[in-house]
Amino acid sequence: MWERENTFNTLNSNNKHKMRNKGTIQLLIVFVSVTCIVLFYQMSTRSFLKDSCVCNCIVDLEGRLWFSQRYKPSANVTLNSKNSPLDFHTYWWWKRLQNESTVANYKKVVEVLFLLFPDKEHYSDSSPSRCRTCAVVGNSGNLNASRYGALIDSQDFVIRMNEGPTEGFEQDVGSKTTHRVIYPESAVDMDETTHIILLPFKILDLQWLISVFTSKHIDLTYMYVKPSIKADRNKVMIIHPAFMKYVYESWLQSHGAYPSTGFISVIFALHICDEVSVFGFGPTQDGAWHHYFEDLSTDSNGGPHDGDFEGTVLSKLHNTHTITMYKGW
Repeated sequence: MWERENTFNTLNSNNKHKMRNKGTIQLLIVFVSVTCIVLFYQMSTRSFLKDSCVCNCIVDLEGRLWFSQRYKPSANVTLNSKNSPLDFHTYWWWKRLQNESTVANYKKVVEVLFLLFPDKEHYSDSSPSRCRTCAVVGNSGNLNASRYGALIDSQDFVIRMNEGPTEGFEQDVGSKTTHRVIYPESAVDMDETTHIILLPFKILDLQWLISVFTSKHIDLTYMYVKPSIKADRNKVMIIHPAFMKYVYESWLQSHGAYPSTGFISVIFALHICDEVSVFGFGPTQDGAWHHYFEDLSTDSNGGPHDGDFEGTVLSKLHNTHTITMYKGW
């Protein structure tokens, strides 16, 4: 009797041990299966991202989420006759930027614009096989002695802004300019290889652009402006007012009065380029704020612009591998 009970207990113990081992094996199988699925998903995601682009393919999931919350692929970047109508809120936001009091009819001004200048959607050729590299070159003194000239000139597009010169500064800022972003108060002459990109803050700016290539009669906005500049009429583009509002609200969260020319230029580049390198933004190594072509100090906070917040956003874009910032040191 005792032997039978002992045998039963032994068998029962062995069965429990086997069941425990079976449960452990099942858990192990589940764990290995889940791990394999996760690894496969990560590898396939990375493979997809790698195969779907040619440049700037670093995977940063956190950065992509942050970026996708701000980036609007459908944004109208440049103005043309088809996309020119402005909704009520955009129109009055834009009109208030420089407190424009003109009674000019926006619609009629636009009609004249696109009798003179290319009326099309610019740079709508995006594709997985395209790799357009772009340099956005600011005017910071941190470009002095940087020796970035050759690197800047190696990019497909070189976007400069306002008066930033190249002559005499070629080693540091390069000599190539494919696009120059200006407004009437910062206009300069351009050669026949450069696209003029007007950043309009008011209807009068659009009228000035028309005047530059026709009657040359507008020489005053809120200050004296050049009534004429040297530029190719067939290479004129105009930043869409709605794009300016989108940059202000989506990217800057409405900080400052409106975005700076430099910040708008960077977001513009993100919409037309596949890889964006940024030069000449921010202070010098010793914290000074001035242009590379002059010693006059400027306000680090950017006047009507929230320079600190713009700098934070640019740093985030750099840290998430969306752009590459070159500080000059």
